[in-house]
Amino acid sequence: MRVVSGSLKGRPLKAVPGSSTRPTTDKVKEAIFNMIGPYFDGGRALDLFGGSGGLGIEALSRGADSCIFVDREQKAVQTIHLNLEACRLKDQAEVYRNDAERALKAILKRDLRFQLVFLDPPYKQQKLKALINYISEMKLVDDGGYIVAEHGTEVSLPDEIGGCRLIKHETYGAAAVSIYLFGSGRMGEN
Repeated sequence: MRVVSGSLKGRPLKAVPGSSTRPTTDKVKEAIFNMIGPYFDGGRALDLFGGSGGLGIEALSRGADSCIFVDREQKAVQTIHLNLEACRLKDQAEVYRNDAERALKAILKRDLRFQLVFLDPPYKQQKLKALINYISEMKLVDDGGYIVAEHGTEVSLPDEIGGCRLIKHETYGAAAVSIYLFGSGRMGEN
């Protein structure tokens, strides 16, 4: 696992120890960012099921100003900290050990908005539709911002969820990626 592109291109990333976390492959990560970027002129990202932190770190490497990382597993939180330290990104990141729903409520209280939200929950415990709907209803994404959901290929998400519309869906082996655009923005405008 490594940073695919940007200022930290080629930097190796540690994986979360054990088998409870499935990292996004470099191929899928590169495909995601080619669909939504590939580079950014600032903005804030949220990596809600952080794992190793690979998606949020990739966003920072490609120009995002800051990223909030959340994971409920202690091993994942420790790995995110190690990867941020190795990439010298600690000052652009916040890391929290929390579950997704509680983290979103805490973010709402802080009145934060994101340009990029990454949702890559464990495939067997997905509540993606409910999470996307909540993020949309609470307007946690800026107009024209993206919600990127990685999920198993057996999961079928609707074309519209709340104020978000599906703009891209691709499969990569057992993994699928669905990208939603919030509000009235058009793909390619970031």
